[in-house]
Amino acid sequence: MNFKDKKVLIMGLGIIGKGLKDALFFYNNGAQVTVTDLKDESELIDSVSELKKYPNIKLHLGKHIESDFKENDIIVRNPAVPKDSNFLKIAQENNKEIVMEDSLFTSLANAKVIGITGTRGKTTSSTLVYEILKYAGLDVYLSGNVRGTASLPLLDKVKEDSYVVLELSSWQLQGFEAEKISPQYALITNIYEDHLNRYKGMSEYVGDKKNIYKFQKESDFLFLNKNIEEKYLNEFKNEAKAKIIYFSKNDFENYETNLIGGHNLENIAAARAIALELGIDEITIRKAVQNFQAIEFRLEKIKEINGISFVNDSASTAPIAGIKALNSFNQKVLLIAGGASKELALEDFAKTIKEKCQRVALLEGSDTDRLKELLDEKLVVGVFKDLESAVKILYQQAKNRDIILLSPGAASFGIFKNEFDRGEQFNEIVNNL
Repeated sequence: MNFKDKKVLIMGLGIIGKGLKDALFFYNNGAQVTVTDLKDESELIDSVSELKKYPNIKLHLGKHIESDFKENDIIVRNPAVPKDSNFLKIAQENNKEIVMEDSLFTSLANAKVIGITGTRGKTTSSTLVYEILKYAGLDVYLSGNVRGTASLPLLDKVKEDSYVVLELSSWQLQGFEAEKISPQYALITNIYEDHLNRYKGMSEYVGDKKNIYKFQKESDFLFLNKNIEEKYLNEFKNEAKAKIIYFSKNDFENYETNLIGGHNLENIAAARAIALELGIDEITIRKAVQNFQAIEFRLEKIKEINGISFVNDSASTAPIAGIKALNSFNQKVLLIAGGASKELALEDFAKTIKEKCQRVALLEGSDTDRLKELLDEKLVVGVFKDLESAVKILYQQAKNRDIILLSPGAASFGIFKNEFDRGEQFNEIVNNL
């Protein structure tokens, strides 16, 4: 792990802090660091302000420069960068090393790595594993696709008896294929249609997911949800070399939990399966689950005003997430939905909305017109250019004991920077009502 005097290009500073932390990691390890992003300085203001404290770090913002990909030794690719990027091709043609943060960390770390992927439930399952292991007194760290974390700086902290829990998206797992490595402990929560705006089809999407176990050894462990669609479950178990451990939401009884929704029982079952394999007893797991609170923007109850509950599920970026959210409530809710398209089918989401909602406020976006066509005209209160108007009109129509739920079932791009921005705006609007 010697990066001294290496020329390192951070490709994609991003707005959630990972690019910043990676840049500082390489800088602190003696590398000559350049940061490039298609966004301009005004869009990246927080990270840029921090980087300007280090005048030796070069910033090339608002565009990528071809020479950066010819002159730097190591290109650190942000997962948001498509692997067929022309600039990555330039780097390849010039024999440059292209790496991704979490796979590079896994290849260098002396710790035990627990990788968790799937379409839904990754963040909750990963955070729950982390909390259980911490409650049990183990030396454990949480990183990967979890907001506010970065993996490479952990190389200075982890030891041989440490555990690192990584939430891994399909794009992050492309780096594991390049490194020919998989985590020692791998878990797949579920598989649903997602990200078909960036993938040619489900086989390509699932193919990236498979990297979580593709390079495992026989001494490693693969945890599989028994309720994954049989087609994929059979593929996984037939291809895997590691020992397979199955889990199900029916594996345990009488667990007290603060989490809303039956789907969270699957997340608890996933975390429990890993904890048991690591030798943690049932009583400790139960207590950790009992203390666990909903993660921000995942069916998180924000506030109750005049008997009306406001629930933030902004992390619902696909129709299946909206369906799971609606099925978490026994009563009909007032829903805020819609947004940018991922080229996913909307029929089942629309059907669930008609069954489970009193009223629906739709947010403008490329998916919204398609969704509106599938809904009854009387159900939809309108299509809104801003979140505040949608919240306020539903609040005006809500009665005591009603629930106003933000669960868009669509991506956030257009009106918002990302789903975190969408969730933060919702919280601010509700707190100002």
